[in-house]
Amino acid sequence: MGVSVTASRLAPLLEQFDFACGRLAARLTGPLMDSGDGSHTEVGPMTDAEYLWEPVPDCWSVRRRANGPGPRATLLAGAAHGDWGRDAAAYPHPWPPPFTTIAWRLSHLSEMLILRADHTAGGHRLTRDDYPVSGDAAAAVAAFDAGVTAWRKALLSIDEAALDTVGHCTYPHGSDLEEPFVDIVWWVNQEVLHHGAEIALLRDLYRARQL
Repeated sequence: MGVSVTASRLAPLLEQFDFACGRLAARLTGPLMDSGDGSHTEVGPMTDAEYLWEPVPDCWSVRRRANGPGPRATLLAGAAHGDWGRDAAAYPHPWPPPFTTIAWRLSHLSEMLILRADHTAGGHRLTRDDYPVSGDAAAAVAAFDAGVTAWRKALLSIDEAALDTVGHCTYPHGSDLEEPFVDIVWWVNQEVLHHGAEIALLRDLYRARQL
């Protein structure tokens, strides 16, 4: 049975998650975003060109499978039956790390939320090969919304004991099997916060290049 969130250690983490996801969603779609000082700033919805913008040479991004992986990538991650995949490589990854586009970062974030939700309160079976990579901005925003909803639902399904259980989440692409679940919840928040900030900055840079 799910925990009473208001009385749980989960409460502040869930509040932070909701705030971070709401702020990123507004930053992606508009018409207004939180400027950080209590006022609102107008912002337009992200375009496909912006979503796929490569600001420097040799970016990693999402690409049509028919075109193959980009520079220094050896494969396209994501569902093989889809038209699009995300640049990737086997470990160890290329060094220095490739610069990644909004498309890459948002796909990575959404995939993480969907898979971790499944490995917490779902069938514990999804892998990156099951995740459909979005080739356009609208689909990518919808995928992020779906990931947020799935992860939040998974969090509301747990109890206090689960927060301290090592390996409660069986997500195979992180340290989940070695960490108490409360640390994984904290880490997911950090992923949303730092990738959200990166995406926001890339939106600012894209706008500035057009001035």
